Amino acid sequence: MALPQISESEWTIMEQLWETSPQTALELTRALEPSTQWAKNTVRTMLTRLVGKGALKIGKNSAGTRTFRPAVSREACVKAEGDSFMQRIFRGAAKPLL
Repeated sequence: MALPQISESEWTIMEQLWETSPQTALELTRALEPSTQWAKNTVRTMLTRLVGKGALKIGKNSAGTRTFRPAVSREACVKAEGDSFMQRIFRGAAKPLL
């Protein structure tokens, strides 16, 4: 299974969810707002994109509110990003990097 391409902003959402999940959109907005200044609609847009990419799964909490949790591990995404970087910049060769 191919891992989703995650943008820099989406990484912020994913990092928060890898740290603590599941979370609602409101919980994420409150957690991220001090460092990002993102509005609730911005967070919701990124959550929708991440669900569409297969990076997040949707559930419901005890109150019936939609929650989000990672569908992919942080380790797998970090490895995929590293591999992508190596391929883009060094055409897959590690020697020039070293």
